[in-house]
Amino acid sequence: MRLILTQEVSGLGTPGDVVEVKDGYGRNYLMPRGLAITATRGAEKQIATIRRAREVREVRDVGQANDIKKQLEGLAVRLSARTGAGVRLFGSVTAGDIAEAVIAAGGPALDRRRIELSGPIKSTGSHQVSVRIHDDVIARVDVEVVPA
Repeated sequence: MRLILTQEVSGLGTPGDVVEVKDGYGRNYLMPRGLAITATRGAEKQIATIRRAREVREVRDVGQANDIKKQLEGLAVRLSARTGAGVRLFGSVTAGDIAEAVIAAGGPALDRRRIELSGPIKSTGSHQVSVRIHDDVIARVDVEVVPA
């Protein structure tokens, strides 16, 4: 099945890419979640629009990505969250929360979809988060969650 990705899918491609996947994966996972549309002749116009939008957001080259990586790894990111008894949080810290905390700490604006969490952050303390800036560049950011 030929599909056009509308959002980044880890291990498959980026928005605007035309990919060939198995029917079940496309029909049951990608399309219901809005991650892809069927590849038709009319969708070619949509591909151009998606690619233009991606080029605006995308980091231009590896040198620029390394500069952003240095900037991120030098940040002290603190995030306050509501806690219950002990160190447990009410809910969890999301990638969107981390992106906002990076901006508040004086860092660059990040796309929340580029932030990779190893698991849900549900406790206070120091946590390490990966940010995929470029295909070849991954930054490790230390995030400290403190009680609000």
